[in-house]
Amino acid sequence: MVQGRQMTLSFPPFTRWVKRIIIACVGLFALKLLLDLVAPKASQYLDVFGGLVPGLVLHYGMVWQLVTYSFLHGSVGHVLVNMLMLWMFGAQEEIDWGPKKFLEYYLFCVVGAALTTIAVAYSPLPGVSPSTITVGASGGVYGLLIAFGMLYGDREIFMFPFPFLMKAKYMVGIMILLVIFATFQRSQVGIANFAHLGGLLFGFIYIKFLFRRGIFIGMSEQYFGLRNTYYRWKRRRAAKKFEVYMSKHDRKVTFDEQGNYIPPEDQDSGKSNGGSKSGWIN
Repeated sequence: MVQGRQMTLSFPPFTRWVKRIIIACVGLFALKLLLDLVAPKASQYLDVFGGLVPGLVLHYGMVWQLVTYSFLHGSVGHVLVNMLMLWMFGAQEEIDWGPKKFLEYYLFCVVGAALTTIAVAYSPLPGVSPSTITVGASGGVYGLLIAFGMLYGDREIFMFPFPFLMKAKYMVGIMILLVIFATFQRSQVGIANFAHLGGLLFGFIYIKFLFRRGIFIGMSEQYFGLRNTYYRWKRRRAAKKFEVYMSKHDRKVTFDEQGNYIPPEDQDSGKSNGGSKSGWIN
């Protein structure tokens, strides 16, 4: 990867969440290989309950599958390519965005890809079914890919093993075209391919509309805004009730439009303390 015209062949660091996701994916893949040898039925249960099965999510409430499917993979090549792309593109994004925002974005793309897969599973398209199991981190990885193309589009990437450089935006554009071609080619139609498109779509939405504040920050601001509005309403209501109560006892109290108490004008300014508002003279 190069910045400007200065090329470096150094590998990106293993940042906090990139490292944790890779360890989880590789560890679960190794566990599945072991179960395939010693307990094939347990390996099948891992796929069914950990993978994404649209019918189980909608009809049996297995909502954890919206995330867990991204940690399972079907082959050595599958996990190797996904983890390599996660490392190469995700590490740079986590360094620049920070761990919290990176994790939020990655999970947003993972869940978005899952929701896209579920929607397609119930569509009339050929070759799709609600009982099909989808596994793999491709949805989240393609989300990282489109973010890299949108935010680092002019950065040049060494296309190993090919001996030439290409700008990130062109590389991402080519990969998107390949995904679309593979998804809608009649002989390749499959529900898993739509997870790639879902990751791309939700990644684009986040970068375009949610990137500045993020999801959780925006939600927390809305929550605290509604909570403060409610508390202001309660204070005004209590102030109005107190005004009515005091008027029944021939006493007048005043509150402003926010429900804050307005003290009466000082009636003791002519007292022998020289007009001091305090009753004590030092």
